[in-house]
Amino acid sequence: MTADIAHLNTLAGSLYRRHFVKADSRSLWLYGYEPHDLEPLAEEGGEPIHGGSLRWHPLRQEWNVYASHRQNRTFKPSAADDPLAPSKPGGAMTEIPFADFELAIFDNKFPSFHPDVVAPAETIPGMALHRPGGKCEVVVYTPAQEGSLATIGQERRLLLVAAWIDRYEALFAEGHKFVLPFESRGEEVGVTLHHPHGQIYAFDVLPPVQQNMTASFREGYDLATEMVSWGERYEVTRAGGLRVVTPPFARFPYETWIVAEDAVPGPWAFSTEQVDAFAHLLGDMTRRYDSLFGRPTPYMLSLQAAPVGEELTFQFTTQFYPLLRSPDKVKYLASVEQSTGLFTIDIMPEQAAAALKDI
Repeated sequence: MTADIAHLNTLAGSLYRRHFVKADSRSLWLYGYEPHDLEPLAEEGGEPIHGGSLRWHPLRQEWNVYASHRQNRTFKPSAADDPLAPSKPGGAMTEIPFADFELAIFDNKFPSFHPDVVAPAETIPGMALHRPGGKCEVVVYTPAQEGSLATIGQERRLLLVAAWIDRYEALFAEGHKFVLPFESRGEEVGVTLHHPHGQIYAFDVLPPVQQNMTASFREGYDLATEMVSWGERYEVTRAGGLRVVTPPFARFPYETWIVAEDAVPGPWAFSTEQVDAFAHLLGDMTRRYDSLFGRPTPYMLSLQAAPVGEELTFQFTTQFYPLLRSPDKVKYLASVEQSTGLFTIDIMPEQAAAALKDI
């Protein structure tokens, strides 16, 4: 065992984490049930790519990030050029310079945010500009090129949850204000890499959605109590102190949330039973969506945990936003929704809950 391999006693069990610095100075973390001690394969060096700026939108009251270097990011590579697969000795190098791994997280090569980015040199009269500090990471669920949260199995989902929690702790310790693990699945969502993976963004400014959520919880909104009051009409399933519900205020057809019956600020506050249930429900809901639509369902998935300093009132949720309203009909965010933020929903939340519950 080398010095860069750490043993972790996690809520998901005994795990190992290996930290490796790539040839271009980006970090790679390898998580597994066994210590990862393979020798690295040769890889190309180079300088990390980052830059850009945050610009304040005075009418929408929000920051937007401008990162022109992302225009050249990887776009729909062939299976032979999959950058998230293990590297092959004597073959093409990938982002992971090892012949095998269990689960991997690495610094995004084309980040929207970066801790070393400098303040914008330009000035625009009347506009506030800010450096896009923060961090962007890629989470590779499995070395296999195909799969989903439903098919990778409970042990790997538990490993994923443990890795998320580990990165939450590390990114908060680095001084970031808000951390968002997420997954975009399917070309309808804009996915350009089909290898099973997600991402983690660490923000140095609190986005407007999370500002509003934080304010609501501070003012006393109790989601856990509200969820119980909705009754079984909005419940899809439950396990280990967690429930899956379609909120009465859902904005997407078949939108669901995973919510703890006793509120927690983030997955790091789960019990061992809740971690097991959470990992199960991530797979179960993906399976239900795919069964409902008879195809791999495109969705947006996000873990909404407390920003720094809001742990006493914020209530953790995991939110699925499917992009289908039927097997062959995509839910588009069209002109009215994009222009006003007022969503039009074609499926009543209680109907969605009933359909998903029956699967």
